[in-house]
Amino acid sequence: MIEVTERAAKKISKHLLHRGKGMGIRVGVKTTGCSGLAYILEYVDNTNDGDNVIETHGVNIIVDQKSLVYVKGLTVDYVRKGLNEGFEFINPNEKARCGCGESFTV
Repeated sequence: MIEVTERAAKKISKHLLHRGKGMGIRVGVKTTGCSGLAYILEYVDNTNDGDNVIETHGVNIIVDQKSLVYVKGLTVDYVRKGLNEGFEFINPNEKARCGCGESFTV
């Protein structure tokens, strides 16, 4: 369904530990940007009806039903490129990304 690299899972775990609470991270999409959709990551303290919980590398990834169609097959990695670092989303469903790389379309 969704793959999270070990490097990304370690970073998520570190963020949750620093926050001091939370059962995992929600991976989803929202409507925005010039291409239509953008990825979201947010802390989850409690799941909602219809949420899918995926345990991988010791962390819980939560995906809502609406987002599942867009993120099925997604790989979440944590990368460092020069002075920049952050989560990277590799999605086989993406058809195009906007020029700034913030939004995508399927």
